[in-house]
Amino acid sequence: MNLDSRLSSALHALVHMAGRPGPVTSEELGRCMQANPVVVRRTMAGLREAGLVRAEKGRGGGWSIDRDLPAITVRDVHAALGGPSVFAVGLRNRRPECLVEQAVNGVLEGAFGEAEALLMERLGAVTLARLADDLQHRVRARGRHEGAHLSSE
Repeated sequence: MNLDSRLSSALHALVHMAGRPGPVTSEELGRCMQANPVVVRRTMAGLREAGLVRAEKGRGGGWSIDRDLPAITVRDVHAALGGPSVFAVGLRNRRPECLVEQAVNGVLEGAFGEAEALLMERLGAVTLARLADDLQHRVRARGRHEGAHLSSE
């Protein structure tokens, strides 16, 4: 099953950016995330359109976060990416004539709706500042210096 990892990727990029003093290029983010810079640019474009990041052109340019970290929630990032579905499970037929399938759809749609509302509420409570703080805690716990490769080795 293919899962949509854009939210995870965008958050990864934003937390890397939060730890840097100036703009970060797509190439730098690509190296940090082990991703193609084209994919990074595509992801960042949606965040730019939502006003979460800005792009600076030319020498010394790159991507910068355009809001205070406590003002950006994971839900904001999810919405900036187009609000992709949070479930890989779906209905077999959206407009069934079969009464059995109508009953099944009614139960599933209700459960999916409740679960998604709860998830969006939780994602709305997590800010980039919290993620950046968690990263710093992990770096200190591991005994690494800032600028070191942060993934597990």
